[in-house]
Order: sequence, then C-alpha cells, then structure tokens
Amino acid sequence: MKSQFLNIMKERGFWNQCTNEEGLDDFLYEHEKNGTSAVGYLGSDPTADSLHVGHLVPVMIMRWFQKCGHKPIMLVGGATARIGDPSGKDALRPFLSDELIAQNCEGLKESYSYFIKFGEGKSDSIMVDNYDWFKDVNYIEFLRDIGTHYSVNRMLTMESVKQRLEREQPMSFLEFNYQLFQGYDFCVLNQKYGCKIQLAGADQWGNMISGIELGRRKYATELFGFTSPLLTDANGKKMGKSEGNAIWVRKDKLSSYDYYQYFRNANDADVGKLLRVFTELPMDEVTRLEALKDQEINEAKKILAFEATKLCRGEAEAIAAQETAIKTFEQGLSGDDLPSITVNQTELDAGISVIEAFKNLGLCESNGEVRRLIKQGGAKINGEKVDDENLLINSSFLQNGEIKLSSGKKKHALVKIA
Repeated sequence: MKSQFLNIMKERGFWNQCTNEEGLDDFLYEHEKNGTSAVGYLGSDPTADSLHVGHLVPVMIMRWFQKCGHKPIMLVGGATARIGDPSGKDALRPFLSDELIAQNCEGLKESYSYFIKFGEGKSDSIMVDNYDWFKDVNYIEFLRDIGTHYSVNRMLTMESVKQRLEREQPMSFLEFNYQLFQGYDFCVLNQKYGCKIQLAGADQWGNMISGIELGRRKYATELFGFTSPLLTDANGKKMGKSEGNAIWVRKDKLSSYDYYQYFRNANDADVGKLLRVFTELPMDEVTRLEALKDQEINEAKKILAFEATKLCRGEAEAIAAQETAIKTFEQGLSGDDLPSITVNQTELDAGISVIEAFKNLGLCESNGEVRRLIKQGGAKINGEKVDDENLLINSSFLQNGEIKLSSGKKKHALVKIA
C-alpha cells in the first residue's frame, strides 16, 4: 500500500474487504502526500446510550483514519433507528421513542469522544444525524428518485436478506428498505461533505455496496467501502460481552476497573489480536508481547489491559485500575476501585442475604446463578468458601470495615459500612 492509513489497517489486522483497493489507495495517498484530508464516515444506529467493546473495531479504524490526517464523520442513525438494521438479526428490532433515540444519540457522541477528536479543524470529526435529512423526505419522491436505482433481484442476494429467507424467518418490508436508507445516507454525505469512503464492520458490506452502487448510478461518482473483521475470540464468540454483560465504553455505565479486568482476563490466544486493535503500541512491541508464553503471557495481558484502559478512560483511570488489580490479586488486599455497595450498621446487624449481595454487586445476574456459583464452590466471602445459599452476611464478617465477596478467582466486590 502507498497510503499510510491502509498500511496500518493491514499490519494491525483491521482489513477484511475493500472495494477498488488500488483506487482507494491512490485516493488516500494523494491526500496524505498533499497534506489534505480525505473524508470518511462510520454509521451507528442509536439503539443504546453507549458503545461497548464489540463496537470499537470500526471506531479504532476511525481513530487511525484521523491520526493519518483524514476527517471522520460519525453518523448516528436517528432515522434508521426507527427502522432497524436487519443485518445479523433474526427479528424486527423493537421500536424506540423519540426521546430515547435523542438520549441514545447523546450517549453515543460521548462514547465516540473518548476516541475521536471533535472540532472545527480540517481533520476534526463532526457528528451528523440522518434524521435531519430524512424527516422531511416525501415517500413518493424518495421511491421515484432513489428506488428506481435499485433492483429487487440484487437486493435479495444481500447477505442480511438472504440469511433471513433461508432460515424462513420473516422480514418486514420496513427492514427490506434499510438498504435504500443507508445507501442514500452515503450519497447525502458525499454531496454535503465530499465524503468518499464508508468504513464499517464486515456485517455492513451489503449496505455499503448499496450506497456505492447508488453513487455510481445516480450521481456518476465513485465511492469506496472498507470493512473490518467482526471481532471474535479464539472460540469464535463475539467479543464485547462478558457472561452476558456488555463491556460498556461510557464511564458511568462500567467502572474503569471492570474495563481493565475484561482485557486482563483475555484468552492467551487473543492477546496479539487485542494488542493490535485496542492499543496504539508500536508493532515491534506487539510482536514481542504476543510471542510470550506460559506465565510470561500474563505480563502481556497486564500491558494490554493498561493500554486499552488508558486509550478509553485516560491514564489516571488506567493507573487506578491497575493499582486495584495489583492490591486485589497480587497483595491479597482490597483495591479502591473494586465494585462496592454501602450499607448502614442497622442493615448489617439484621443480616443481608448472600444471594441479594452477590446480585447487587453485579457478581451474578440472577438468584439461580448465585445458587449455582455456591454449589460449584465459586462463591467466597473474605476468601472463605460459601456453602449455604441461605446465609445472612452480618457484622461478624467485617474486616477493616468491609466485607470482600468473590465470584471465582477473577471477580471481586466489597460491602462497606456507611
């Protein structure tokens, strides 16, 4: 590759598919050589008020895109959230209220701002909402001006549609239209901002091609598409969720300690992949760390956890999370950042149900999960195994003004006195 950006994509494992690879390379190289900014966009429907780790691969692509001097546009789908992207879905998404969509859009901008610089500079990002151009669209005019450039035969071959039909799972006409909406987004961004590139995860390839073909047919312009692989662990499971819980990006939804621990507990086989994607360490250092074996791989995991947390939450939060982990796992103490609940002396004297305590601290999701944990010997209080699911935690368990609860060897939390 001639362009700095595409070389980074290759060496760090962000490359999945690309339309007109040579043309995109030339286009980016010319901008980089001349000190100008190419414009590319990443879209996300505001179905939640925060990104989670599973969303971060394309966000990290946009971060590198900006670091190479290019301008990222972060599009939130205030309009397309009202339809629901069928890609990778088995059923129609639930409809969201206008208020919730607006709230989620604000949450996404906060999430993006951890990784992307917004502002007025030539390579500073802007955030746009496709509801701004869809809210006044006339349906008949849209079908006439945009729909005539789409072939139903071609739409039926798109993976998101084909898979639903093959599984004999119903797809609404609303969802079938999603390709047109996302394709139109790309062309609007091209017309308004000179955007020539869409960057996204692999599951968006069909929607991406929709915009590229619309640009060629209606506007006689070449647009480019670039996708990253969907991030999976060594067992083929999608990353971003831990035991059913999303690893949220926003600070108010997940502590920096828990974010740190997600990466610290990575599988040995995934360390190299995660270092490439979630850190900005030089590649020679990544290569050195991923080659470590046996007990030494734990040092690589600590560096991964620290660097990933620093990138998302800042250096101070990463240092605090690291210190809590060292106190908890290496020194047998209680770290300041461990999840905790605070109770008053009266509540503790009366006794707290062990099942409720494990749930309220987020160590387990349900009563049944706590009971299974106890039965399997994984529930501990102050390092001692819990054998009785009817146990009441009271003042007799206090050690230095707190009680430490553990789920297995890796998840710990505190009950503190008010």
